[in-house]
Amino acid sequence: MPKSGKKKVLIVDDAAFIRSRIKKVVEKIEYADVVGEASNGDDAIKLYKELKPDLVTMDLIMPESDGVKAIEEIMNYDKKANIIVISAMGQELTITDALDKGAKEYIKKPFKEEDVYRTIERFLKT
Repeated sequence: MPKSGKKKVLIVDDAAFIRSRIKKVVEKIEYADVVGEASNGDDAIKLYKELKPDLVTMDLIMPESDGVKAIEEIMNYDKKANIIVISAMGQELTITDALDKGAKEYIKKPFKEEDVYRTIERFLKT
């Protein structure tokens, strides 16, 4: 559970090491806490409804249900959801689709931690 007043972040990626890297970045933001992690789109949707995070980092290519489907479902549930896509290059159509469905920003993998930090910080300050 986040400490009072902290912004809640949900990390969604099928790779545990990527979730771990993003979590380390979020932990550097003093007013943010990672409240949950998911490895597929279905879990992301369930956790979003449960935890009501202020921001979601979303991979696009995952087993079971992908990130685009999860973005669409989350945006249908909460039009104000802040979703940042963190996904590999070479998926331009999927990225465009994700942004069309409501994702706010896109960061390419492999990512620089400072890019992730700056982007997350920018969305959490609003």
